[in-house]
Amino acid sequence: MHSHLRIARPVSNIQKSCDMYCIGLNISIMGKFEDHAGFDGVILGASGVDYHFEFTYCRTHPVLPMPTSEDVNVFYIPVKTEWEAVCNRMLKAGFEFVDSFNPYWEVNGRTFQDHDGYRIVLQNASWKNRPVGS
Repeated sequence: MHSHLRIARPVSNIQKSCDMYCIGLNISIMGKFEDHAGFDGVILGASGVDYHFEFTYCRTHPVLPMPTSEDVNVFYIPVKTEWEAVCNRMLKAGFEFVDSFNPYWEVNGRTFQDHDGYRIVLQNASWKNRPVGS
């Protein structure tokens, strides 16, 4: 099965989240909506990738973001210079560098946290898709 992944979550400030993620991850606005059944939202992504982020805010019953330190989105960036550039962009975008709750991500990666506590891990490695037990 080949599918597209949407990571949807509530945020406290759509514009701030949008700015941080667009700058930090070099993605852009792919769509937005206002007062759709009481929800405002923005969809961020890039052409040719099989994922996008959707950030929402409910006008009638705001949902507080409640991520844990183990809720992470991981990006594998194998080329060291590219990885370093993305790490620098994340800091310039306003993400905070934090220690990862799981020490595995500290070996070849860095963990960044946004203003709502959501975490992004930038892993300086390639993803190898292997069956369990290989």
